[in-house]
Amino acid sequence: MKLSRQFTVFGSAVFCVVIFSLYLMLDRGHFDHPKSPRREGTFPKGQLSILQEKIDHLERLLAENNEIISNIRDSVINLSESVKDGQKNPEAINFSQGSVSELFPSASVLFAVDSEDCLFASKSGSHGSDVQMLDVYDILPFDNPDGGVWKQGFDITYNENEWDSEPLQVFVVPHSHNDPGWLKTFDDYFRDQTQHILNNMVIKLQEDNRRKFIWSEISYFSKWWDGIDSQKKDAVKRLIKDGQFEIVTGGWVMSDEASAHYFAIIDQLIEGHQWLEKNLGVKPKAGWAVDPFGLSPTMAYLLKRAGFSNMLIQRVHYSVKKHFATQKTLEFFWRQNWDLGSSTDILCHMMPFYSYDIPHTCGPDPKICCQFDFKRLPGGRISCPWRVPPEAIHAGNVQHRAWLILDQYRKKSKLFRTKVVLAPLGDDFRYVESSEWDQQYQNYQKLFDYMNSRPEWHVKAQFGTLSDYFEALRKASNLGEKSTSSFFPVLSGDFFTYADRDNHYWSGYFTSRPFYKRLDRVLESYIRAAEILYSLALVQSRKYEKMNVFPAVDSYKLLTEARRNFGLFQHHDAITGTAKDWVVVDYGTRLFHSIMNLKKVIIDSAHILVLKDKNAYNYDTSTPFLKMDDVQASQDSLPHKTVIKLTLQPRYLLILNPTEQERFSVVSVHVNSPKVKLLSPLGKPVTVQISAVWDGATTISHEEYQVSFVAHLPPLGIGVYQLLEDESSEAVLADYNIYIRNSRQEMTDRLFKIKEMENSADNIIIENAYMKLWFSGMSGLLEKINTKEDGKNHQMKVEFAWYGTTSNRDKSGAYLFLPDGDAKPYIFTDPPTIRVAHGRIFSEVVCFFHHVTHTMRLYQVQGLEGQSLEVSNIVDIRGEYNRELAMRISSDINSQNRFYTDLNGFQIQPRLTLSKLPLQANIYPMTTMAYIQDGGVRLTLHSAQSLGVASLKNGQLEVIMDRRLMQDDNRGLGQGVQDNKITANIFRLLLERRHGTDV
Repeated sequence: MKLSRQFTVFGSAVFCVVIFSLYLMLDRGHFDHPKSPRREGTFPKGQLSILQEKIDHLERLLAENNEIISNIRDSVINLSESVKDGQKNPEAINFSQGSVSELFPSASVLFAVDSEDCLFASKSGSHGSDVQMLDVYDILPFDNPDGGVWKQGFDITYNENEWDSEPLQVFVVPHSHNDPGWLKTFDDYFRDQTQHILNNMVIKLQEDNRRKFIWSEISYFSKWWDGIDSQKKDAVKRLIKDGQFEIVTGGWVMSDEASAHYFAIIDQLIEGHQWLEKNLGVKPKAGWAVDPFGLSPTMAYLLKRAGFSNMLIQRVHYSVKKHFATQKTLEFFWRQNWDLGSSTDILCHMMPFYSYDIPHTCGPDPKICCQFDFKRLPGGRISCPWRVPPEAIHAGNVQHRAWLILDQYRKKSKLFRTKVVLAPLGDDFRYVESSEWDQQYQNYQKLFDYMNSRPEWHVKAQFGTLSDYFEALRKASNLGEKSTSSFFPVLSGDFFTYADRDNHYWSGYFTSRPFYKRLDRVLESYIRAAEILYSLALVQSRKYEKMNVFPAVDSYKLLTEARRNFGLFQHHDAITGTAKDWVVVDYGTRLFHSIMNLKKVIIDSAHILVLKDKNAYNYDTSTPFLKMDDVQASQDSLPHKTVIKLTLQPRYLLILNPTEQERFSVVSVHVNSPKVKLLSPLGKPVTVQISAVWDGATTISHEEYQVSFVAHLPPLGIGVYQLLEDESSEAVLADYNIYIRNSRQEMTDRLFKIKEMENSADNIIIENAYMKLWFSGMSGLLEKINTKEDGKNHQMKVEFAWYGTTSNRDKSGAYLFLPDGDAKPYIFTDPPTIRVAHGRIFSEVVCFFHHVTHTMRLYQVQGLEGQSLEVSNIVDIRGEYNRELAMRISSDINSQNRFYTDLNGFQIQPRLTLSKLPLQANIYPMTTMAYIQDGGVRLTLHSAQSLGVASLKNGQLEVIMDRRLMQDDNRGLGQGVQDNKITANIFRLLLERRHGTDV
């Protein structure tokens, strides 16, 4: 079946419909998706008829999908027969109803990929965009000349008569950026600062109705709301209604936009928006992202689909900001690369200067702007670094001071296309003390009153909210909600990698604390599984009148807490790995507890679903009906497998497929006996592979064994397999070759066939039906791949390398990647121990180096898993100082320095390797995949967690494996110590024909 682009889009729509249907089941409300306007254009008659056929086909598929969605709602009534006492032939439970053969007539056939689909990422972005970020990076020199008072810009001049016909409108927007964890934990920040900010907000805004304030983080706001009285709550609602107080973005946090997965970004937005709808009855209208370290178009797309029309961003490479300022393109319609029309356009304002603090927001000269941060008045705890303090405004100085700041407002306006100026007024955790509210609001109001009383100055200055600014901007540019975007340019692309000054590229955080990045993805998967099972179990318990037994309320509370902890970790100092050690422990503890709680929800929900006789359902907290197959002892430890104790009576193994697609996937569990028999959900014997569980490199455990098999599950289904001990078991044992220095040829085992030999120059070979792999007999690392479809050999070399850090004061750290040059080879004096396994289900090569255990596994199965080479690494560099380890994959692919990375697991972004950028600028965010290709093959790296691609050149991918948290720069951003824990990184490497598998 040929996968057309339209079908791909339709499949994505089905995915969204199913997900949000499940959220409706959870009574989380609606997540609005505005209708996309029809694309304009004309087609030749032949194409028009083809298009009509495709539309008819999509309509038929949509009708079928609607039927499936309806079936999901009523599916529990028609659950297939499952487990009951003594039953030996359970069936897989298919929550979407209907048999696998009906939905997938040829289940084992892979979808072919049209070459046009494969080139879609590289061809997109050229339709209707005035500014394409790839082109911008191509033309920028990335030099850094001194720009005067605006160090990274240029001198700005103007004619004083420019505003005679149209006055300058100035909106000063007070704000306080509250990180939900960074230098302090979430709770400590709330206790010490945030609650006081919000308490003072209610009092001070009511003192003068001209005062305005905006707020972003709902995680803090909800905690504060739960502790205030009804009188304060009513006051907040009045302030919102009167337009004095505005909630911007409204997410649970201000999410990171490089490491966060799109599912997680959506989830924390939903959590915040649903809280606002339930408690305040408001819906945010404008996005506010002043602190994420680089910006992704995925966020722009999600905000647009959430009903937003406007957004603001700040942390963009200083060279890009300067270029946009010269072109007056700091305000633009942000359009997705793949949008051939304009349905994804959202109006975006880019702040032009270094930071979002007050010295860098009123205009180009921070020395002057700092004089209008009245928290820095003499006698306070902070002062201006430029050593010119603010002055309290009074009748004797108001004229001079008003003219001084008006000059800054005018200069800032020259960078934009309208005479409407936005001047944010705030910083991190500002407005804590009542005195600061008085200092800022009273002094600024005196300045506004004086400016506005001088008609010859042609200015109107006032406090405003973010929406006040965008409303005035749209009015000044004659932009209605349904008007065209011709006044402002259209931009496509992303804003990575961010640099705020010099060669300080904020790419280090892509790999900081990868252990916790992995934990984030684990929790994400548990949330999805738990919500699906809970929704279906809730329907089942109501149908069979088991609500008095099923722990519905408790489970819902656990789900809510998990979503909020998950949302909290999307914060741009959490999943990024840039918080202090004790804060990271607090985040990790929250994630760990939520995983434990969700396991309980999954167990309790699956219990009632798999019982045929619902009357037999009885909930007992002391004796859970099911157990999970992995155990994690603490927030900072790696999980280990539960050992299933086998008997002659079957033990039931439940496997959930939480996706909407049929799955064929390898599953591994640990058992206490090698005499294993496995029965499928239909009661048929299943081929299994018995592998050894190793204590170290060469010692076999005789207490547990690994059982691996191919599980086949329907969409949204549970497969119930049976495991039992059987002396006549026909399970296939894996064979092992162990390469070790000074081999004694004495290794024996009572069960497994093990051959020990010395490291040699001879290659190690493993293969399956799709490919053949050659590994070095000395290092155990991959050297060559043969693709059996075309019989071609591809050089594919894996090696490890070290990065040091600069000798300058500024070091690599939690935020920055500042190496001391090119990576140096990872040199080992003695050959590593190499363990090679050959089996029916998979074969693998494991190399034991001092700092990393490196595994490459090849599955002996059909489909995508068989066409993939799985790469995993367990890294420990605790004994190293100011060094980090990278895995480099070199191939013979000639990509001409063009490569692709994903954004948030949601879309593919084309990129170029540019020699004019320093090495550290070539790191890009990757949550799922990065790849390079030429005319014949493509090298793809899939990651189980969010990691950074250090560099992608012709045929080479390089990935930072672990990050030392070294001393950072003097901005107080860095970390001084490393996580003292083993880090687990899992990758999947595909060498594929362009027409071979999915994109």
